[in-house]
Amino acid sequence: MISTTEIAPDVYRISVFVPEINLEFSHFLVRDEEPLLFHAGLRGMFPVVREEISRLLDVSKLRHIGFSHFESDECGALNHWLEQAPAAQPVCGLVGALVSVNDFSIRPARALTREDVLETGRYRFRFLPTPHVPHGWDAGVLFEEKERTLFCSDLFHQWGHREPTTDDDILERCREALLEAEAGPFANYIPYTHHTGRVIESLAEREPKTLAVMHGSTYYGDGAQALRNLATVMRELLGPKGQEGETTSAGMIKT
Repeated sequence: MISTTEIAPDVYRISVFVPEINLEFSHFLVRDEEPLLFHAGLRGMFPVVREEISRLLDVSKLRHIGFSHFESDECGALNHWLEQAPAAQPVCGLVGALVSVNDFSIRPARALTREDVLETGRYRFRFLPTPHVPHGWDAGVLFEEKERTLFCSDLFHQWGHREPTTDDDILERCREALLEAEAGPFANYIPYTHHTGRVIESLAEREPKTLAVMHGSTYYGDGAQALRNLATVMRELLGPKGQEGETTSAGMIKT
């Protein structure tokens, strides 16, 4: 099941729902002078995502293929997109390019640091490194500075087939997703360190007004407060515990 929704001017959420695992996978297309796709997606989903994107633009015109971290649903289909779009280049963080992407990809990546800006025409993007938030050392998120859209990867993960966009609070959904994951075989899928709160606060300081979530609804509203609330939920559920099971301050064990 696939659906497409415009979440900002010429920014599209292309979402594939997989009922067998009760999860949506969203890919974000920026239709601009130099079109950008954020989340290359799984190889198995490539045919349906390509067909959907071709309704919006000529796929061969894609110039940038971005993603948060090296994982199949983020970049499994990367080389398929690069074969379809001869002028396209992978876009990721410096760590990701050096440790994974440049060996995996058929073309070298454009490696971005916090100081770099990627301009696609009307839009201006920054790749913000977020080590181990949500996953590996190479993780990062993409922030569009004009409309203040944060492409936040697995942060705000929600199970189920959700409405494409919402301005309702999504924190309870995220809490439920974290609790369910921690109770099953995917426990510890989001690491928690003494850096986690600081990393999320650095994103909140950007004051996003749209949170483009990979798994679940895109959120419109006070993105800064939503991020701070998420940091609190993560600390409560994933942070270090004292002897009585109470969450302690980051990096400290309550005695």
